[in-house]
Amino acid sequence: MIVDEDIFPCAAVRQPVLTWLRVTGEDARSFLQGQFTQDLRVARKDAVVHGLWLNQKGKLVADSHALLAGENEVFLWSEASPEAVIVERLEAYIIADDVVLEPLAAGWTRTTIAGRGAADWVKARLGELPPEGCFARVGDAWVFRGRQGALDAWEWLAPKGGGPDVSDIQQLDTQALAQARVAAGVALIPTEIGAGDLPNEAGLDVTAVSYSKGCYLGQEVMARLKSMGRVRRRLLRVSGAVAVPPSCPVSLWQGGKAVGELRVAAVAGADVGAGEGRCVGLAMINLFNVDAGAGLALSVDGSADWRLEEQI
Repeated sequence: MIVDEDIFPCAAVRQPVLTWLRVTGEDARSFLQGQFTQDLRVARKDAVVHGLWLNQKGKLVADSHALLAGENEVFLWSEASPEAVIVERLEAYIIADDVVLEPLAAGWTRTTIAGRGAADWVKARLGELPPEGCFARVGDAWVFRGRQGALDAWEWLAPKGGGPDVSDIQQLDTQALAQARVAAGVALIPTEIGAGDLPNEAGLDVTAVSYSKGCYLGQEVMARLKSMGRVRRRLLRVSGAVAVPPSCPVSLWQGGKAVGELRVAAVAGADVGAGEGRCVGLAMINLFNVDAGAGLALSVDGSADWRLEEQI
């Protein structure tokens, strides 16, 4: 499925920041290195790295972007993982470490600039784009490439009232951004994939996990999964000529058997905001029970209106 950028010729979506956490102290970087799934031992002090926070069983707790502001200062931003969840996860493992956690999200605003021409729009305001994998500072604001799948997307985090002037481009609500994200197969953590799921089941082992950095919480499980080579379930894109279900998650059925769970659904393409028509979604599918060529239903005796959009 290809994201239709016609609904995003270059648009802005503005919303409150959910998580913006400052981590400081002499042990800040080394402590996070032993908890985060990505390697924070990078040369550039302005690097931004997307990774995960796992539990002992390798299951997803949260995700975040780590912005390396200095040797003893790291900022953590997450699109959907609550600040309190990340703080609780980290505090449980701070013993004798010189680490201070400072929640900052209250009062901050997130402006997402996405769609065709987004990079040019951001470059015109910054003068030049930050190097790949890095952030830029504009006064008190932080700017870096976002995680919206096939869309060219940039995140602009600023104290309330300090975001960019977006009056020259289209302004959309969060529903439109969610449609593009879901169509691109990007799931939010932990609302759409979370506590009962492994990173590999959503392809996050490819984009958000380092297999060469050494130990971190959940690392042994990740190493075993890599050696096994395949998981029993996968988060896959699905679609159907139906209305958006009233709630998710909801079980998916095929031939009288539950074969998966629809985690999130959104109206597709030009129908954004209509609440009806064609839907796209992300579903956790049992790879050993499903017939990839057959339809999926939302109840045991329901109409099989949904189809897999990806090969198994």
